[in-house]
Amino acid sequence: MDNFVLALLIFAVLMVFMSVKSVPQGMEYTVERFGKYINTLTPGLNIIVPIIDRIGNKMIMMEQVMDVPSQEVITKDNAMVTVDGVVFYQVMDAAKAAYEVRQLDWAILNLVMTNIRTVMGSMDLDELLSRRDDINAKLLSVVDDATTPWGIKVTRIEIKDIAPPKDLVEAMGRQMKAERLKRASILEAEGLRQSEILRAEGAQQAAILEAEGRKEASYRDADARERLAQAEARATLMVSEAIGKGDVQAINYFVAQKYIEALKDIGASSNSKLVFMPLDSSSVIGALGGIGELAKEALSKKS
Repeated sequence: MDNFVLALLIFAVLMVFMSVKSVPQGMEYTVERFGKYINTLTPGLNIIVPIIDRIGNKMIMMEQVMDVPSQEVITKDNAMVTVDGVVFYQVMDAAKAAYEVRQLDWAILNLVMTNIRTVMGSMDLDELLSRRDDINAKLLSVVDDATTPWGIKVTRIEIKDIAPPKDLVEAMGRQMKAERLKRASILEAEGLRQSEILRAEGAQQAAILEAEGRKEASYRDADARERLAQAEARATLMVSEAIGKGDVQAINYFVAQKYIEALKDIGASSNSKLVFMPLDSSSVIGALGGIGELAKEALSKKS
């Protein structure tokens, strides 16, 4: 009797121990009753029916990272490249992740690798190397939609490395060098062109300023000649008025001034070699005296 009670007590303690399940944070357990899913245990202390119920799958609910191994992809322009990547995903529904797909990690990995070949195989090599963000976004959209029925949320897919063949890399290097040399030549030509344009504009502006200067100088020379002519006209008028009044000295001054100016012009001429004129002062005075006498006679006749 005592042994029976002891056995019963041990059985009861064992049942209690089997019915209590502690689920750690970041995990969820599925519960099966006679092999059929009935509910999910969340983090904390949970009770199940022993013997009848059992833990089916222990699912990690935290975000997980999966490496995508390197694989060869043929691009649209028939270039062979080696690609690898990484996938970030999180289980959102433990029951679906446990029972909708077998070997969840393997299924996600194959799905990602297949879509990498599909997406990247539809692009040219240049697009492949320059549009990595677009590739990541397209892969994420396709894989996330495909894994939604499995209770999975794919948060990110990143292509880590795209490695073209060595000979293709060398050809791309030569092409890049040629392109840079071409751009440098274009920039140099543009600089020379701009320099010539600026030089021509500077010459044009200088010519305009020079013409403006000549124009202004011509205006000033004309104005000076006009003023000189006006002064000479006024002097001639005054001399004429003086002669009309009988002033002989006025005509003597006028003739002497013109005589001296004529002598100055003759002396400054480069063609003048030898001149026979009464250049001494007595001759000049005599000439002026003769002119004065003629003026007196003209005035006496007029009177």
